[in-house]
Amino acid sequence: MANIFYAGFISINKNMRKLITLVLCILWAHPHFGQPAEPLPRVPVMTVGTFHFSYPNLDLVQTLPEDQISVLDEPFQSEIVAISNAILEFQPTIIAIEQTPNRQAAIDSLYILYLADDFQLPTGEEYQLGFRIGRMAGVDRIYCIDDFGRAYDNILEIFDDEQRRTRLGDHMREVMQELGLQLTKPKVTGIIDELTWHNQPDRIRNSLAGYLYNAFQYEEEPGDFTGVDFESGRWFNRNLRIFRNVQRIPRDPDDRILLITGADHLNLLNIFFDISWEFDLVSPLPYLEKARERL
Repeated sequence: MANIFYAGFISINKNMRKLITLVLCILWAHPHFGQPAEPLPRVPVMTVGTFHFSYPNLDLVQTLPEDQISVLDEPFQSEIVAISNAILEFQPTIIAIEQTPNRQAAIDSLYILYLADDFQLPTGEEYQLGFRIGRMAGVDRIYCIDDFGRAYDNILEIFDDEQRRTRLGDHMREVMQELGLQLTKPKVTGIIDELTWHNQPDRIRNSLAGYLYNAFQYEEEPGDFTGVDFESGRWFNRNLRIFRNVQRIPRDPDDRILLITGADHLNLLNIFFDISWEFDLVSPLPYLEKARERL
């Protein structure tokens, strides 16, 4: 067995050998790497997965104009208020939203205006839920934690080539049609119902399965890893960076974090929070049920 390992090892390029050697040295030096000597303070994190209230339609699956609702209208505003009041019982001290950190200064300014009653909330969930709950909870800042990931060079080449980009998009649409999946989203009839569905564990798990099936399996040449590289940056790297941005938020052991984000992100973020030494994952489902009871 040792000879087989050595033969494989010397076939790897020099830089990769150095990396593997470093990792092995770390693991051999720490035989109990999987558990810290002293437990870290674990901060509760409630992840609330939503549809995008403002319908940016940036995904493959679109919402047709006639199926888009205005969350500023009734009964949706009453539902948002009920959701906000219910989640307030979680007692969040930190609120994070799906905006990139380069927008932090703008979000800070808008939130200050909102606290002074000089800003009317737009339709986005980051405002309707994030800002609203933030003011109710008395938090002084709303944190931006989104990221768009980092693509491999070979994937960036596809983005710059219209024909190759079209082939990838056609593949994704064809697979969805073969599976009988719709390319348009149905009209939302109730926000509480919609968020309850989005945050169901089975739906979240099934969402991740989709990310391992469709574009993930795309190959420009038989045996290559085009689809794997595409999803590595677009989805896996992106959500690891989002998780890292949450880790960067200054916090105390008695803090409680509320994260409001597009629902599909939960298929990785919930795993990260659930297994982390630093956080305790909290489901929003009991709070959404409380919101329903209050209407």
